[in-house]
Amino acid sequence: MPLVCREFRNIALMGFMGTGKTTVGHLLSELLQFELIDTDRVIEQRTGKRISEIFAEEGEASFRRIESEVVRELESVTGKVISTGGGTVVNPVNLESLKKHSLLACLWASPETVYERVRHQQHRPLLNTPDPLAKIRELMLARAPWYRAADMIVGVDFRHATEVARHVAKSFRDATRRH
Repeated sequence: MPLVCREFRNIALMGFMGTGKTTVGHLLSELLQFELIDTDRVIEQRTGKRISEIFAEEGEASFRRIESEVVRELESVTGKVISTGGGTVVNPVNLESLKKHSLLACLWASPETVYERVRHQQHRPLLNTPDPLAKIRELMLARAPWYRAADMIVGVDFRHATEVARHVAKSFRDATRRH
């Protein structure tokens, strides 16, 4: 499917937790000589708190407000790989903001793959539930329409992160050559 005609100055990685956005982001930043910006890390640095602490102490709504501020600030940047949090693009304002300047690449994995990757991670506040796999399925289903709004969707279940990064980099180069 051809990419929509837009100016791409950056790449924004989106997708559910555990799909490899941070890992692929690091690889992409090396391939393209772009700076990596991880929105969750920016939020942690800005607030002096881990994401799980923000959720526990202030609630998800407070976290999402800060997240939206960070996304809006990125509208003026160029030459960045932006790794977003799993729920960032569920807010239509965030999605449209990222579309102003970035090729949106959604990394997609099955719920089972996500569960295997994150099941021992204690810093995932949305998975503090008796049945994390069911919660993953529920959240992925709810977020699927937003993830499908990406310029490209890359399945990561059976691909190494290096292969994913190369594929996204090639798509970015191809898209920027057309403009």
